[in-house]
Amino acid sequence: MNNKNIPVIIGAAQFTQRKESDQTLDPLSLMVKTSQMAIEDTKVNDIVDFIDAVYMINIISWSYEDAPGLLSKRLNIKPKEKVYFSISMGGNSPQLMVNRAAKAIVKGTHRCVLITGGEAAYTIGKKFKNIPPKSWPERREPKYIEEKKLGYLSAFERKNALGWPPIAYSMFESAVRAFSGRNQEDHIAYIGELYERYSKVASENPFSWTHKYLKAEEITTPTKDNRYITFPYTKQMCANNFVDQSAAVIITSQEIAESLKIDPNDLIYLMGGADFKNIGEITRRPNLHDSPAIREGSKLALEQAGLTLDEINRFDFYSCFPSMVEIIIKELGIKKDDPRNLTITGGLPFHGGPLSAYSLQAIVEAVNLIRSNPSLKVMVLANGGYNSGESIGIYGSTPGKTPWEIRDDSKIQQSILDKALPKAVEKANGKLTIDAYTILYSRTGGIKRGIFVGTLENGLRTVAITREELPILSTLETKEVVGKTFKVEYDSEMDRNIVYID
Repeated sequence: MNNKNIPVIIGAAQFTQRKESDQTLDPLSLMVKTSQMAIEDTKVNDIVDFIDAVYMINIISWSYEDAPGLLSKRLNIKPKEKVYFSISMGGNSPQLMVNRAAKAIVKGTHRCVLITGGEAAYTIGKKFKNIPPKSWPERREPKYIEEKKLGYLSAFERKNALGWPPIAYSMFESAVRAFSGRNQEDHIAYIGELYERYSKVASENPFSWTHKYLKAEEITTPTKDNRYITFPYTKQMCANNFVDQSAAVIITSQEIAESLKIDPNDLIYLMGGADFKNIGEITRRPNLHDSPAIREGSKLALEQAGLTLDEINRFDFYSCFPSMVEIIIKELGIKKDDPRNLTITGGLPFHGGPLSAYSLQAIVEAVNLIRSNPSLKVMVLANGGYNSGESIGIYGSTPGKTPWEIRDDSKIQQSILDKALPKAVEKANGKLTIDAYTILYSRTGGIKRGIFVGTLENGLRTVAITREELPILSTLETKEVVGKTFKVEYDSEMDRNIVYID
């Protein structure tokens, strides 16, 4: 690789449209705003003439026939490639796009790439109760979506509600808790302390959706305004998607940046990066408390950057739910008493989670931090799906140790996927040993049912539920059942496997 082809971020911007604001910008207009701000951040008058690719993260709160094209037209950009990711790509999309753009710059496929994402879920979902403001354009189906059919879960898993993120991630939480050896009470206290740290960072971030600093007990204690969603998750432990936020970054080569006379102090290098997927189907993963994709990806990203984990000064760990943060901590080997913050924004529950676009704001924050203190090294770890797709980026004021040649990670990726268990049993009878579980609650706080992933006597996995509103379910809030064995029976009328908790 020509040394001048080193990818660098030359422009970055983020914006939060406050709930009390008179503005009601639609998602595309929010992205136009932050993209224009990122263009201005480069301090190059004709930078739009160099942008030859526009990458856009899927918009969930509204839809447009050609969102990347509309944005390009409004900004006078003439891209030769427009990328619009599918919703199924998930929260790792921003870092995945940055890594992809870096490779395109290295190969010479593109000179300059604009990456943007944003949502106006608060305006459409809360302020206007799903009736669009008059200023919003007509809703249209996208005419092109990349990876449209990408799906992580099986039809059987979706039928049993594993497709709802609070259920999947609280299932992982029970597996993480059992693996840690903590009891229910101690584990809830632990997650509260973890998320209190996130809340504190959010309270000090001017771009955060909320600036209220919540203590651990306020986060973990169920109340009328902080009800249980799934056990042990209260609302304050879940990503807040009802926000209006957007971000944008511009990536080019060091050679072009120098030719445009951009201040070297404004150049932020992607020192290392990696993208890996875990086994898609939850029931086919050997363990529900780990992430081989994070384990392998973080090693490669650090190796490329020429850094050890101890040399990373700041992190932003994806925080849709506590179990994701805990899995990341475990895979990276971060100790409980490590003083480094786990977020630079405040995380999805407190800073706000504009759905798949969240980590782009973390990347912008990393750019700003490093520009203020060039000695900093920042790791952004973005997660998509159900601990499914993991993308890692390491940022600094100097290039990484290993050039951004097109590395072949296919053998490592395949080694992760090769460990998949056989397909889950859809009609199960016999004894079920519990690997993970959660409790689903009603909006009034009552327990609806338990949902379990477990292993049958023949070694095959399945999913089972309890019958609704059994009094014994309340004991699952204090009693550990991971590792315990119970009777399971297929109910043909319900078309579900029923587990009988003693």
